Amino acid sequence: MSDKLDERLGRRDFMIASVATIGASAGLTAYAPSAGAESAATATATSAPSPSSATVYTGDVIQGRKVVSALDVGDLEPGRKHLFYFQGVEMPTGQHWYVSVIVAKGAKPGKRIVLTSGVHGDEMSSVHTVQTVMNALDPATMSGTVMAVTDIARAAIEGMQRRWPNSGRGADLIDLNREWPGNENGLTAPSRHAGLLFGRLLRPNADAAIDFHTGTTGFEVAAFNIGGMDVPAVKAMIELYPVDQIYDNHVYPGVLHNAFMDEGIPAFTPEIGAARVLDSDMIALFIEGTLNVLKHHGILPGPMGRTGKDVNVFTGNSAFPILATEGGLVEHLVKLNERVQPGQRVAIQRNSFGEAVAEYTSGVAGVVTGQRSDAMAEPGNPLVFILFHQDSASGAEAYPE
Repeated sequence: MSDKLDERLGRRDFMIASVATIGASAGLTAYAPSAGAESAATATATSAPSPSSATVYTGDVIQGRKVVSALDVGDLEPGRKHLFYFQGVEMPTGQHWYVSVIVAKGAKPGKRIVLTSGVHGDEMSSVHTVQTVMNALDPATMSGTVMAVTDIARAAIEGMQRRWPNSGRGADLIDLNREWPGNENGLTAPSRHAGLLFGRLLRPNADAAIDFHTGTTGFEVAAFNIGGMDVPAVKAMIELYPVDQIYDNHVYPGVLHNAFMDEGIPAFTPEIGAARVLDSDMIALFIEGTLNVLKHHGILPGPMGRTGKDVNVFTGNSAFPILATEGGLVEHLVKLNERVQPGQRVAIQRNSFGEAVAEYTSGVAGVVTGQRSDAMAEPGNPLVFILFHQDSASGAEAYPE
């Protein structure tokens, strides 16, 4: 996908690569499951850390927290929580971006689960979900370890904006969720930052991983999970969430959960409503589901909460994109999670005189999974995405990423 298109529409704007394959809109062909995705299905119960992994303390202390440049949770004292700063990429000033690391190390050995958020800087509900899960954990009663990193794209979070403001080749904005697994010697700061985090912090401490997101600024989404349901270890986790929708799709290279998958580590992505706000109702669903996942892996004791079996989850493998063809004010005629039929009107657009200049209809039967929340739109802006199911054998799955 071109940098120009990615800049205009972006990931959480539900970017579409081609504008010709489904009616007036388009679908981005999802890549086939990688070798990593296949190996994740048969991964052993507990993956061994890299032989070279070990905790490295820099000697620095920031606001009372020790700084590490590499972490092996096996080195930590069991039965308690540990708080660190991880030393990320170096800035032009010679200082570093630091990310916050929370480790709940159980009193007994067990699996290691990694929770991440803040890969995009405007996604606040994802951050709060991870924080709340970590605050609920009591290491004294746990078997295994949960590690959370809540502010991965620090440079973007400081401005509560989606992309990382990179100054390597003049001022530009880079989507960190196109850079994984990164490269410590990469050409851009986001690539180097991703390489440091993935190689020295995330991958060495994960037997399974969940990368939390929300919609982007200007575009809100329903409560849903994205992942490859043909991978048994992933399917088992996704189905433990009492959420509205499941997007059965492997996505494409460059996103964080696929970097884990390519290493044989089962992973998926929850999507939690709108950007820049805390959606308490949606957050509660993902907290409940994540605690279920920890129980599923034997980390937490106790009965399961509600799962996908307890709610009317809609599962689809494709998304029909509806893009604006005119400029003007957008009126939505449907709501998130509403079921629609082919030919049903979903939005109308008016110019500055109040005249209707465009009407938009669904080309498929499915449910509304995302809507533009900014009231104005120009040609090319995503307005609505409809989650639906199509024969995956066709090899052309639309993915709104």
